[in-house]
Amino acid sequence: MSASALEADVAAGCFHCGLPLGGASRFTVFVNGAERDMCCAGCAAVAETIVAAGLADYYRHRSAPGNRPEDSMPQWMRDLESFDLEAVQHSFVQRGDAGARRAELLLEGVNCPACVWLVEQRLKRLPGVNEVSVNYATQRVRIGWSDAELRLSSILRTVANVGLRAHPFDAAHRTALRQKDKRRRLFELALAALGMMQVMMYAVPVYLSDAGDIAPEFEQLMRWASLILTLPVVLVSARSFFFGAWRDLAHRRIGMDVPIALAIAGAFVASVWATVAGRGEVYFDSLTMFVFLLLGARYLEAESRARAVAAIERLSHPLPAAAACVPRYPDSKETRTMATAALVPGNMVLVDSGSAIPADGTIMEGTSEVNEALLSGEARPVPKRAGDTVVGGTLNVGSPLFVRISRVGADTVLSHIVRLADRALGEKPRFAQMADRIAGSFSLAVLILAAITALAWLSAGSELWFRNAISVLVVTCPCALSLATPAALAAATGRLSGIGLLATRGHVLETFARITDVVFDKTGTLTQNEMRVARVVPLGNLRAETILLLAAELELGSGHPLARALTGAANDAPGMLAVRATMLMHSAGEGVEGEINGERLRIGTATFVGALVGKPLAQSAIPEHSHSQVLLGQSGEWLARIDLDDAPRPDARAALDALRAAGARIHVLSGDVPAAVHAIARELGINEADNVQARATPQRKLEYVEALQRKGCVVAMVGDGINDAPVLAKAALSIAMGGGTDLARANADMVLLSGRLTALADGLGVARATRRVIGQNIAWAIGYNAIAVPLAMMGWISPWVAALGMSASSLLVVGNAARLHRGGGKG
Repeated sequence: MSASALEADVAAGCFHCGLPLGGASRFTVFVNGAERDMCCAGCAAVAETIVAAGLADYYRHRSAPGNRPEDSMPQWMRDLESFDLEAVQHSFVQRGDAGARRAELLLEGVNCPACVWLVEQRLKRLPGVNEVSVNYATQRVRIGWSDAELRLSSILRTVANVGLRAHPFDAAHRTALRQKDKRRRLFELALAALGMMQVMMYAVPVYLSDAGDIAPEFEQLMRWASLILTLPVVLVSARSFFFGAWRDLAHRRIGMDVPIALAIAGAFVASVWATVAGRGEVYFDSLTMFVFLLLGARYLEAESRARAVAAIERLSHPLPAAAACVPRYPDSKETRTMATAALVPGNMVLVDSGSAIPADGTIMEGTSEVNEALLSGEARPVPKRAGDTVVGGTLNVGSPLFVRISRVGADTVLSHIVRLADRALGEKPRFAQMADRIAGSFSLAVLILAAITALAWLSAGSELWFRNAISVLVVTCPCALSLATPAALAAATGRLSGIGLLATRGHVLETFARITDVVFDKTGTLTQNEMRVARVVPLGNLRAETILLLAAELELGSGHPLARALTGAANDAPGMLAVRATMLMHSAGEGVEGEINGERLRIGTATFVGALVGKPLAQSAIPEHSHSQVLLGQSGEWLARIDLDDAPRPDARAALDALRAAGARIHVLSGDVPAAVHAIARELGINEADNVQARATPQRKLEYVEALQRKGCVVAMVGDGINDAPVLAKAALSIAMGGGTDLARANADMVLLSGRLTALADGLGVARATRRVIGQNIAWAIGYNAIAVPLAMMGWISPWVAALGMSASSLLVVGNAARLHRGGGKG
């Protein structure tokens, strides 16, 4: 077909492929002086690429329309369309209002932080994407988009166009991919090691012999043998560097694989030419050593990263595949096997000794011990009895238990914790973003310095221009700079998880290291969270048992330790109420109001209850002592005062002493009565005059923290209740107790899963050690390059020495970060 006939043929259709446009075209590309219609975004992208490459004349001289992009797609890319089906998305896509979608994907083929950066940038540019974060440590993508503007298949295809593959996140698939990637890395490393050793056998005699000791024909034979041995190292072991460099250049970016690939390709081509020509210098030994050491550094970094995230990822594995369901309990205790995924709230299950609990629930029958190390890091089993709650994934190590399921799937404590951990891993702290920017600019600087070196030596008439340029490319490999921050952050996050501190935000380590003041709530935080009713003092005509039942009914459903104490005491009291509380209204930090048998009642602080009673309470009715107190009243009448006891946590004093030794100032804010708060403060050695506030409402707590922040303090807030949520959100670093309310955990940057307050001091030490390690790594990477680059440019470093220096630099950075696994980094 002639060019003119072809032009006429495509005029009525897509300019690139010739197919009908199917209505008004939304895609146009400026080609050869005119706007051309395209049938789809794929053809438009191909045409733009052809024009941008300066190949627009292709359209003048072609003899047939171009292929559509999908015509040359591999089958797996065509299959991506199936991910747009609702039935396929059901298992891993979360749906929101107005077509909002959110999913978690697993990346395959990630080699370095540059891959992650590139995927993130490409996805951010897609229309309809409102949230995207890619984590290098876990190689996972969290993305949110509007289904009205974007299809999931387009997201997966965008990742594929970068040179990677994305899959719906699945723990089993992730493990399989990780094992596959590990085997690939080991194979490439072993091949490079074998090639390096064999090439060195031929290189060492040449280095050690004097001129003329080896006959020219034998030296040439050794060069050919070295070339043959180096070939698989370049084509197989080094392929990831070439793929990475091509990916970066295709997207107009200079990543750290570019100078590496350039150094490998340049050294190999020059060595092949010297071998064929029979003159000049060969670099087979330096090249194979460079590839081996670089692969070794990357393998160790990958293993360090996998070890760091394992402490968090283990949360995804513990649920059993099946559960022993008891459908006719309590009439019959006969069981039948049921898939854990099929459980629903209300199901009764039997958990035998040594078995994992399949979902969150309440023990209905049995007494045992449960190992909660999965959540807290503590190996010591926790006693459990009828009425206690248990968490799915924890291990029953005592007698069999009958458990009624209350929460399953995404609603369980375990799933919530995993989501919080994923959120933290998906966010980058400020110093990680800064390190990424430095590493990206550094790769371009390396290429410029190598070019300057080659030109300078070439203009001086030296034959060493190529050797010295290669040395600059090798010695300044930016791996150490790129790994300096991610390696330390991954190790530190795993270390925190190991001591029972779950980071839920990306800025945690950075902020924790700068903390100057730690503010504690009292009840349930500094105290044991096991309040007990010490005394019931009737102020009217009601009996103590009736008062407890009324109080428990009002507090039913609250997660506050005081509420649990009242409901626990009411369970032990004889009798029961004939009616239930309705119209319940919680006032954070004040109390609860509700209606029982047509009468409005309030329980809480004297001020809160007094507003309903309408008359003052006699001072003799509220004596000053170390008990926590709540009042119960109705319109026109005070009904009772209830005193409660709560002892400090066993490790509270040690934790506060350790925080003080680390330079942090301690504060206590509590809504409790002054006597109770000051008694705890004295017992824990806290300065009562300056740092203790009693009867603190949520607003007062907020104002207290804001006042500290105005003084320049960096404040961490530790709390566990609903009334702590506002101040947790305001503090620079918020820490919720693992046994606290869901609202407190949702507003927190960290969750103290272990319940051990001493973990806070340990965590502060890890955060400060991480800051030191990152500083050391970056300082080393910059200092090393500041010394090595001038030496390489002056010709004082040969390529093989440059390879040793580069690898030693990368290994030092990874090894320094690995100290955080063991609690190091204090130097």
